[in-house]
Amino acid sequence: MKANLLRALAPLLMLLPCGPAPAQMDGPPRERGGYGRHGPSDPARPNEAAPYLRDLFPSTYKPLPRADTLIVHATILDGAGHRIDDGQILLHDGKVAAIGHELDGKGARQIDAHGRWVTPGIIDVHSHDGTYVVPLTAADANASDVSEMSDPNAAGTWIESAVNPQDPAFAKALASGVTTLQILPGSSPIFGGRSVILHPIPATTMQAMKMPGAPWGMKMACGENPKGTDVEKGRGPTSRQGEIQFIRQAFAKARHYMHEWDEYLTGKEDDDPPTDDPQLDTLAAVLNGDIAVQMHCYRSDEMATMLDLSHAIGFRIAAFHHAVEAYKIAPLLAANQVCAAVWSDWWGFKMEALDAIRENAAFVDAAPGGCAMMHSDSPVLGQRLNVEAGKAAAAGRRAGLSLPPEHVIAWVTANPAKAMGIADRVGSLEPGKDADAVIWSADPFSVYAHADIVFVDGAIAFDRSDPARQPRPDFEIGRAPEPRR
Repeated sequence: MKANLLRALAPLLMLLPCGPAPAQMDGPPRERGGYGRHGPSDPARPNEAAPYLRDLFPSTYKPLPRADTLIVHATILDGAGHRIDDGQILLHDGKVAAIGHELDGKGARQIDAHGRWVTPGIIDVHSHDGTYVVPLTAADANASDVSEMSDPNAAGTWIESAVNPQDPAFAKALASGVTTLQILPGSSPIFGGRSVILHPIPATTMQAMKMPGAPWGMKMACGENPKGTDVEKGRGPTSRQGEIQFIRQAFAKARHYMHEWDEYLTGKEDDDPPTDDPQLDTLAAVLNGDIAVQMHCYRSDEMATMLDLSHAIGFRIAAFHHAVEAYKIAPLLAANQVCAAVWSDWWGFKMEALDAIRENAAFVDAAPGGCAMMHSDSPVLGQRLNVEAGKAAAAGRRAGLSLPPEHVIAWVTANPAKAMGIADRVGSLEPGKDADAVIWSADPFSVYAHADIVFVDGAIAFDRSDPARQPRPDFEIGRAPEPRR
């Protein structure tokens, strides 16, 4: 009965008002009164800068060996809303050089993709690969590095310092068409720490997987996880209103910290520089606009509260993750340019997940300007994000929405790239962008589809027909290659 009612109301849900929605502060950081990436204006100490954006673990990523490639006779979903039948795409020097028909690919190797589909590389906006390492065992509590639980404010932690590049989940994700992942801290603390963006390529260090120049995110959490953890641990907020108070106090300290650095760098204070504080560094960068918040939140009322709080304090929420009730406030999310990262059908595993519906992603997407994304939160689901999008779109179609493949592909490509701040580089097959692409054996939303060839920066990182191009972590050395089906 509930499902039938939702189908009937689907067109109207997108039109419901959700109260006033102040625009997120989306101007350049300097216009918001912060330092941005270049320090304060006219610094009296030009050789010094606030510590907010120091990279403690610089990327050493190098593209794999690559050659110019022309893919022909493919059904192409470009991630920008277009479908090109019997199309061609030229990859040159690690970039998308051209897309369309009858391209000049002189000198490039040619791949005939007749009967196959090509999409941008899949992007997982919410992964714990490398920190919740598979195979999962009874010792997970000791083996996991997802959450730092000594303090409800773990903003000073960097999840990248915990990533194990030998996690087999990376190779499995790559073989499933995933070319970029955002590794997030867990949701036990209110402030979980910084995220990192990686390519799932074979490497012995995290730095060799780290996407050069990609921005950090900061994980925040609301609701049952952090308050339940604090009840159990006997420290920190134990209620939702306590969480809000905790957030306000933490950002108030961070703003004072920013002011101290501003006074010092502009020469208004002759004292020694302020004492560097890792927690406040991250929160200051969030206030400054250089780090966007990736917010764990389930209930619609809590998401609305967090949006109001973000406006009052002055930080930007890029996306709500899990967001099982996002469909209830789809117009509000769209008005605030906030994405929703959701599952296709996970529900009921705790109280705040009870009111989930399969049409969630589709209803978020249907609001004018809506931004829906599929996410994994699991190494198993991280191998099936294309199928997750297919299931969510099927639910939307049953509710009466038009969701063609060329539109739905953005749920696992362009929209995650937008939420992660890397849409200028990946997420769509447009000239000038990184040549991250997948050749699929069939319609990518089919349960029968396989990723045949996966390109990262124009290099073949995985080839289902060539065992030599099927990366295997140390844990799997000695296993025979899986037969091609």
